[in-house]
Amino acid sequence: MTGKSRLKAYQRGRWAEAAACVWLLLQGFKILERGYRTAAGEIDVIARRGRLLLFVEVKARPSLDLARAAIADRQKRRIERAAAIFLQRYDRLSACDCRFDAILIAPKRWPKHIRDAWRESSN
Repeated sequence: MTGKSRLKAYQRGRWAEAAACVWLLLQGFKILERGYRTAAGEIDVIARRGRLLLFVEVKARPSLDLARAAIADRQKRRIERAAAIFLQRYDRLSACDCRFDAILIAPKRWPKHIRDAWRESSN
């Protein structure tokens, strides 16, 4: 990937994250973090509504099917590890009900919010 195409992909991803944040705000969530980075991995969006804490992966692709397929198991495990680090850092949130969601973005479509997109692995 060239520097120019990498920049374009980064900008498209940031735009998709912003769209996902607006979507979550409209659902009554408060955005706690965006682009939360740890040594274990990155979480695109962390949001909260009451006792529900979401760790959200955002994917923008030409179609919703391609966006869904782009979330690999390896990536899910990295997000889970990053979520554990987040909860250690903000232990007051550890009493929340945590969920791993995905928000898929495709041109000329409403965002697709997949609630409970995966469960935390036991390994």
